[in-house]
Amino acid sequence: MKSNIIVNSKSINILNKRKLLDITRKEFADALDFDRQEEKNLKLWEEGVLPIPTQIYNQIMNFRSIGKYALSTKSNYRFTQIDLFAGIGGIRLGFQKHGGKTVFSSEWDKFAQKTYRINYGEVPAGDITLIPPDTIPNHDILLGGFPCQPFSQAGLKKGFEDTRGTLFFNIASILKAKRPKAFMLENVKQLKGHDKGKTLEVILNTLNELNYYVPTPQILNAYHFGVPQNRERIIIVGFNKDYLPQDFEEFIYPEGKVDNSIKVGDILSNVVKDKYTISDKLYEGHLARKRQHKKKGNGFGFSLFNKESKYTSTISARYYKDGSEALIEQNNKNPRMLTPRECARLQGFPEDFIIPVSNTQAYKQFGNSVCINVIDAVAERMVAYLEQYHII
Repeated sequence: MKSNIIVNSKSINILNKRKLLDITRKEFADALDFDRQEEKNLKLWEEGVLPIPTQIYNQIMNFRSIGKYALSTKSNYRFTQIDLFAGIGGIRLGFQKHGGKTVFSSEWDKFAQKTYRINYGEVPAGDITLIPPDTIPNHDILLGGFPCQPFSQAGLKKGFEDTRGTLFFNIASILKAKRPKAFMLENVKQLKGHDKGKTLEVILNTLNELNYYVPTPQILNAYHFGVPQNRERIIIVGFNKDYLPQDFEEFIYPEGKVDNSIKVGDILSNVVKDKYTISDKLYEGHLARKRQHKKKGNGFGFSLFNKESKYTSTISARYYKDGSEALIEQNNKNPRMLTPRECARLQGFPEDFIIPVSNTQAYKQFGNSVCINVIDAVAERMVAYLEQYHII
């Protein structure tokens, strides 16, 4: 054994901790919000080459174990649900708060699967197009944040002509095969006007043909539900008419409200590592593009916020590239990007939700996810509506 190796239980413990989580050193370092030097030292600490500071050792050992959010926060579940196009489980969490037990999940992205596994204790099934609907477990509520790309203004604008657009029909086929009591679907707000409304019309016609009562879809803004983010998403809910009386009442979506006390500062960390401050080169690029846009007479360009701002712009999956949607002002320094934990807060995720992937992947995951506060409010209304008719 080399003389510079420090043989102790601490190095073994931190290595075992990471192996139990089944994540790389880079992912572990980002999850722990290490700076660059600490990230380099992690290998040496694991190998016993360097003694590990007590504070960092405790931070690693207190890092939460797998599967805390596997079950409903209620002691007994009230209904079963499936989580399609699950991402990192934001929709799942919103419904679990009201007694939902997830009996099946599907997500093809391997990095999202990793975050899902560590927080919920299960690996989602992969590509939903390869899973026969008949093999999916029976369930009360189908949940799905089906992919945005075909319906987003930032995407190809082809809708159902785009092969990804046909993923909606995988949802429809499951509804047809399993006949759940209700469903909730989420998408970008541009779905409403896509192809002059024809895309949404096809979706609603399909759901009506399947004998579901589908109230007029609503666009809900995260800012109206307690988080400082201007994020609008369309929500589509439906209820199986087989279970409803002939004189059923109209379902009313939650409206939310503007709370002027909410500020961006509510989600900002007190201490942030320098690695989140953007470089001079990147900042100059942002400023130059903003000047060009201004000269052309449009308002595009990066967005700058501070702790007193009411809300940020919508964070998206591309945030990792340059942070242009939401940069935070700093005194006597270039602006900084939001940290992954701050993005998690903007989306309403619990403070101890584990982020076990690199920062790049974390930004993608939270940008693709949902605001849990919105889903929570919709779930509460849906569960109350189902209970009103003794459906669950």
